[in-house]
Amino acid sequence: MSNSTNQEIGANKDEKYRHIYVIIEHFEGQVVPVSLEMLGEARRLMDDFNQKYQLREKVVAVLLGSNVRKLCDVLVTHGADAVIYANHDELKYPRNDIDTRVIVQIAKDAKITKEIEPEYAGTYVKPRYMFFAADNIGRHLSSTVLADLESGLASDINKLVISDLDIRHEHKTKGQSVRYEKILEMYRPDFSGFLWTTILCLDNKNPEIQREYHPQGCSIIPGAFKPMEKDNSRNGTIIEYSPKIDQEPKIKIIKRSVIEKTIDYETCKIVVSMGRGIKDNPEQNIKLIEQFAELLGAEIGITLPLSKKPYQVSQSMDSKYMIPDRVIGTSGSKIAPTLYIAIGLSGAVQHIAGMKESEIVISINIDENSPIVDESDIFIKGRMEDVIPKLVDKIKDQMQAISVRST
Repeated sequence: MSNSTNQEIGANKDEKYRHIYVIIEHFEGQVVPVSLEMLGEARRLMDDFNQKYQLREKVVAVLLGSNVRKLCDVLVTHGADAVIYANHDELKYPRNDIDTRVIVQIAKDAKITKEIEPEYAGTYVKPRYMFFAADNIGRHLSSTVLADLESGLASDINKLVISDLDIRHEHKTKGQSVRYEKILEMYRPDFSGFLWTTILCLDNKNPEIQREYHPQGCSIIPGAFKPMEKDNSRNGTIIEYSPKIDQEPKIKIIKRSVIEKTIDYETCKIVVSMGRGIKDNPEQNIKLIEQFAELLGAEIGITLPLSKKPYQVSQSMDSKYMIPDRVIGTSGSKIAPTLYIAIGLSGAVQHIAGMKESEIVISINIDENSPIVDESDIFIKGRMEDVIPKLVDKIKDQMQAISVRST
């Protein structure tokens, strides 16, 4: 081993930030799937990280709840080196204010890290990286936890890379090229859906505004990563944490029930989805698609932009179709129907991720270079206003012919 490598490893022993902390969600005694997906990606990242930097940092699962000890072993079999669990009656149901305080306590507690990896406990200040789920609970929790830890947050991430980067920045480096080590590159599609945005959480190296930002944290889109295969031979450290809940909670949850989604895509064999191509005449085009879907016995889906209600339509259409429960993609449902018909949607990567398992895909679009074409078995070039009425007439003719033959 060269002297330069020895110096680098020696310097690493003084680092204040260690490990990947993965915030676990659970429901009715089961770990939520996205938490296992995050653990799997954390495991893959940390294995490469330790090999590259010759370190022994860990994947640490953080679990809050009441009577959750039994879940700790599950987390170890799915990739965690250590599980820190907090058992308390006040943690039975997710509440952002209490959960934030407890997670921050855990993240700052150097005593715990003696059990995780004693070598690094003496200099530990905060986690190096921190992962949350990009769902209703995780999006809120990630923002409040990272704010309390005085760091930044990247939301809705679906690709992660750890690397060393040479960065030149007017403010952070005072215009000088500076080497940043062990940087988490966090990727997400931009709002167009076709370009990648890379988000970095970088320290200020400029002496005039010097400041460190850790953990490097993000919320991760469900389904973005694969969970690790369950390995019952894995061993891990299980640590029970006694949280400090000093003040009386402002909110008490007496009872909780789950509101099922109003749209059931799992049993649908045909799904018709619409996108921003309805814009020329939104109300009439939705009615046209509604008629088409009813004829096929299909359920209707939408792209994420339509759930933001970009067009003026009647209240009845708005409340029935422009709703999050109908979104197909990484921010909504993943489906695998026998037939998927994409009408007036371009095929952003977020949407493709939600319907790519469909057996047969038919798309109707005026743009033959649209990305949805590459996902289609049949592509019909044309305006939906022209194409759908012809399809409706043909289907009715076929249905009438079948009816006549059967009689």
